[in-house]
Amino acid sequence: MMLIENHVPVITIDGPSGTGKGTICHLLAEKLGWHFLDSGALYRVLAYAAINRGIDLGDVNKLVFLSHQLQLRFDVGNTNQSLVYLDDQEISGEIRQEICGQNASKIAVMPKVREALLERQRAFATFPGLVTDGRDMGTVVFTKAILKIYLYASTEERAARRFLQLKDSGNDVSLAQVIDELVQRDARDAQRLHSPLKPAEDAVQIDTTGLTVVQVFNNVLQLAHERLTKIQ
Repeated sequence: MMLIENHVPVITIDGPSGTGKGTICHLLAEKLGWHFLDSGALYRVLAYAAINRGIDLGDVNKLVFLSHQLQLRFDVGNTNQSLVYLDDQEISGEIRQEICGQNASKIAVMPKVREALLERQRAFATFPGLVTDGRDMGTVVFTKAILKIYLYASTEERAARRFLQLKDSGNDVSLAQVIDELVQRDARDAQRLHSPLKPAEDAVQIDTTGLTVVQVFNNVLQLAHERLTKIQ
């Protein structure tokens, strides 16, 4: 039985920004009745909290200390995204601003920061199970997950999806700007020395280019049911 150390089943969904992994993670967790972890939100919250507290994003020691102090929790909203609370204040909208994503990507390259957040991520694995959304969930955080999925899509389609999200949220951005920031973040995530963005060797890779959310979700749900049947 391929369970993590405390026998809680985990399904990881990794991939770059704009592939739909957050939506699929939320839907799958809801369908299975499992907990979910938006791991990228941890880095976004840390970056957000650091800026609000006047901490330099290059000060590794202060970031590590702050990471241990975060009073963070997730909740389920009536959309396909999780609600994020810091010190009981909902900051979902704030941390999904593009600047916060860029700042999160900058601190995510720091090995000490990643190490500090590692155990916090693993602590989310509680019964009946956990669905995770991230970039190194299957390769580093939950290497014994029962199912690892890696979503990817063309840069153009990912940028178009992100552009629409930002416009719907009232952000004044151009598509060219979104593409440029996406390319920079992709390079930073893939080239970092520790926990680079890449599919796990045993991950099922799915190209979401041109697919609807329903099509991707049905594919992922079928894979989940097949894997869960094998371990029962």
